Amino acid sequence: MKIDLHTHTNYSDGTYTPSQIVDTAIQEGLDVIAITDHDNVLGYEEAVKHANNIFKNGDKKLEIIRGVEINTIYKNYEVHILGYYMDVENQGFKNMLSVQQQARIEQAQAIVKLLNKKAGVKIEYEDIKKLVAKNGSIGRPHIARAITAAKGTSNVAEAYEKYINDTSPVYVQRKTVTPHEAVEIIYEAGGIPVFAHPIDVEIAEQLIKELINYGLRGVEAYHRKHTPAVVEYYSSVAEKYGLIITGGSDFHTPSPINGKILMGKNFVPSWVYDELLKEKRRRELAQ
Repeated sequence: MKIDLHTHTNYSDGTYTPSQIVDTAIQEGLDVIAITDHDNVLGYEEAVKHANNIFKNGDKKLEIIRGVEINTIYKNYEVHILGYYMDVENQGFKNMLSVQQQARIEQAQAIVKLLNKKAGVKIEYEDIKKLVAKNGSIGRPHIARAITAAKGTSNVAEAYEKYINDTSPVYVQRKTVTPHEAVEIIYEAGGIPVFAHPIDVEIAEQLIKELINYGLRGVEAYHRKHTPAVVEYYSSVAEKYGLIITGGSDFHTPSPINGKILMGKNFVPSWVYDELLKEKRRRELAQ
């Protein structure tokens, strides 16, 4: 069984539509994927509808899990919390996504003002908004692309280097929920909160231990950034604290470096999906 529990669509900072994600997953021979866009769950329905149209004759199906990735800030660390199987009608969960989306809009608008005033880069908020699917999550990649399109820089990498980083005089940090709030809200919505790509957070183990008290149920040990040694380390952290292990490619766009989904190989063991299902059943029985 081939699985990928971390993918992004054009409803956040991915370049593929949900339908294209499904097509690529089928092409790559995947059995299970999760759509985990930043701060929204809008791509799931399109992905499921597209998959159902493909497999309408009862052939082999692609399992699609509704997921989310919540961007949070804690002590100047950017901490991402994945969530799976949430009740998306839960009011607390809906409110969190609304807060996160509004914060993204306000951040982009503030950066646009500073780009115009301080850097002489003439872009409008609408230039950024049109680069993401309707009601999707605006982020740094969209701002960088808009700057490049306006000839503010020669390429996206330069836009990041000059303008879209924490030390730039035109960059405004987004106001977000805390990882503690994100974990608790996902858990209260019946979901499974997971600490995403812990390699990116220097205080990951300390924070994982702390977040267990708020409902954290898993650690993303398998990730394209993680070496085998890092996978082993965070697998041991998960085991130490009684958490499940998850994993995925964190797919955004195809490239010679990260390939398509799963980087062209089955690097997430099938038992990871089994453990996720067991945790889902435990959560359902506890409610």
